[in-house]
Amino acid sequence: MTSLSVEMLAADAVEPITSAGNAQLGIAVLAGIAVIVLLITKFKMHAFLALTIGSLALGSFAGAAPAKTIASFTAGLGSTVAGVGVLIALGAILGKLLADSGGADQIVDTILARTSNRAMPWAMVLIASIIGLPLFFEVGIVLMIPVVLLVAKRGNYSLMRIGIPALAGLSVMHGLIPPHPGPLVAIDALDANLGVTLALGVLVAIPTVIIAGPVFSRYAARWVDIKAPEKMIPQRPSEDLDRRPSFGATLATILLPVVLMLAKALVDIVVDDPEHGLQRVTDVVGSPLIALLAAVIVGMFTLGRAAGFTKARLSTTVEKSLAPIAGVLLIVGAGGGFKQTLIDAGVGQMILEFSEDWSIPALLLGWLIAVGIRLATGSATVATISAAGLVAPLAADMSTSHAALLVLAVGAGSLFFSHVNDAGFWLVKEYFGMDVGQTVKTWSVMETIISVVSLAFILLLSLIL
Repeated sequence: MTSLSVEMLAADAVEPITSAGNAQLGIAVLAGIAVIVLLITKFKMHAFLALTIGSLALGSFAGAAPAKTIASFTAGLGSTVAGVGVLIALGAILGKLLADSGGADQIVDTILARTSNRAMPWAMVLIASIIGLPLFFEVGIVLMIPVVLLVAKRGNYSLMRIGIPALAGLSVMHGLIPPHPGPLVAIDALDANLGVTLALGVLVAIPTVIIAGPVFSRYAARWVDIKAPEKMIPQRPSEDLDRRPSFGATLATILLPVVLMLAKALVDIVVDDPEHGLQRVTDVVGSPLIALLAAVIVGMFTLGRAAGFTKARLSTTVEKSLAPIAGVLLIVGAGGGFKQTLIDAGVGQMILEFSEDWSIPALLLGWLIAVGIRLATGSATVATISAAGLVAPLAADMSTSHAALLVLAVGAGSLFFSHVNDAGFWLVKEYFGMDVGQTVKTWSVMETIISVVSLAFILLLSLIL
C-alpha cells in the first residue's frame, strides 16, 4: 500500500474553516450525516435539500462561522458541477438516443437470437454491461426491464436467473466505470487519471460482474423462485419505428467514448511525452468531454438518422434527455458542496491521522467510509462523493495507479447492501413483483457481493501494480 505522510500533507493543507479538535470534528461529521439521513428517510426530503442542510449543520456542529460554511459549500457545488455537469448531460443525451432510436433493442435482439438457453444469463450480463456504459443506473433498469421480463417469460426461466445478471451488469458499471457520475466525481476529487481508472475499472468489473451475476443468480433463483409478473411486462420502446440502427453501428457508437479514453491512457503510458504529436492529439480526443461529445454527434447519425429521425425529432430527443437530469446534477453538485465542507473543516486531515494511528490501508479505509455513508443515506452517488472528499488527502502522495484504485475502492464501497433507504431497492422490488424480504435476499445480497468481491480484486491489483 502507498505510505502516507502527515507532515507533507499538512504543509500543503488549506487553512481550515474551524479550529475544532478531532473529537468535535468527528461528532460534527456524524451529526451532519445523521441530519442528511433523517431528512432523506424520515422526512422524505429531496437529496439536494438534505445535502445542503446537512452541510450547513456540519459546519455549525464543527464551530465554523456560517459565512465560511456557505462559502465552502457553494465553492464545492460550483466546482463539482463545472467538472462533471457537461459529462452527465452528454451521457444523458447518448442514452436517450440509444433508447428512442431502438438501438438498445437492436443489441438485445441480435444477441438473444444467437444465444442458447444455458448461455442466457451470460448474454443478459453482457447486454446490461454494454447498455449500462453510457446510462444512469435508473435509466438502465427501465431500459432493461422489458428485455428481462420478456426473456424470462419466453424461455420459462426463473426471473432471478435472468434478472440478477442484468442488474449486476448495470450496477457494476454504475459504481466503478466512468462516465457515471459517482466515479467521475471521485476521479475529480482525488485528482486521479481518468484513463487509468477506466482501464483498471474494467479489469475489476469483469470478474466481479461474473461472480455477482451469472454465478450468484443460480443461488438467487433457488432462494426466490418467481416468474415474470404479467402486469409489469411493458411495450417495447421502439415499436413505433419503421426501421432501427444496425447492431454494428449501435455497438460502435456506445463504445466510441470508452475506446477514445482508453486510447489516451495507452498513449500516455507508451509515448509519455506531452510534446509528442500523437499524445497531444489523444489528450484532446481522449478527454471525457470530447469523447462523449463525439459519441453524441456520431450517434445523431448512426442512431437517430438511421432510425429515420428528422432534425426536429432529434432536437426533441435531445431536449427530453436533459430535463430528467436536473435533479441528478443538483444532487451531485450538493454532494460536492458537502464534500468541500468536509475538506475545509479539516475532516480529511482528521481521517488521515486516524488512518495512521490504526494502520488502516488507504484503499480499505476509502471502502469502509463509503460503506458507512451508503448504509446511512442509501445513495451510491452521495456515498461516493462524500467518501471521496473524506479520503482526498490520502491520494496526495499516491502513484497514478493507486489513486485510480482508491477511486475504485470508494466506488465499490458505495454499492454495499442496498436496502430500504435506496430508491433502487424499491425500483427493483416493484418491477420484479417481489416483497421486501425477497428483494433483500436477491438484490441486496447481490449488491453486497459486488462491493466485497470488487474490493478483493482492487486490493489484489494494489499488490501487483
